[in-house]
Amino acid sequence: MGVKTITHEVESPVSAPRMFQALIVDSHNLIPKLMPQGIKSVNLLQGDGGAGTIKQINFGEGTRSKSMKHRIDVLDKENLLCKYTLIEGAMLSDKLESIVYEVKFVPSSAGRCIIKSTSKYHTLKDFEIDEEEIKSGKERAMGMYKVVEAHLLENPSLYA
Repeated sequence: MGVKTITHEVESPVSAPRMFQALIVDSHNLIPKLMPQGIKSVNLLQGDGGAGTIKQINFGEGTRSKSMKHRIDVLDKENLLCKYTLIEGAMLSDKLESIVYEVKFVPSSAGRCIIKSTSKYHTLKDFEIDEEEIKSGKERAMGMYKVVEAHLLENPSLYA
């Protein structure tokens, strides 16, 4: 088994607490409303949204897979940090044991923030990660960030 680590940072004109609330704490409600063609629904299978919660993300028609499940490992509302693990889904197949994600929202100047993310791909056996697949997943995540960001900019009192 090996581990491939990918880090990424993106700046947002929206404050760190608002982005954290929208993308992490209330994502199961907000994301399906903003992106129903991609994410049909998010169900809490276990827990209350905090550490130990298991969420099932159900994708829209025509997507690569029907659903995936992840477990919230850490939800630190004070430090705007979330760590979660993909535990079931087509992305894992017979090549990956799990993918562990850590996302931190760091306040920056003038009410902006920097979103720092780390993804750790835990491979089975000697499997080599396809860099194009990682790039594609990162682009989808950035697309979702931008949709949420635009919605928050259009609705300045939301999560304020």
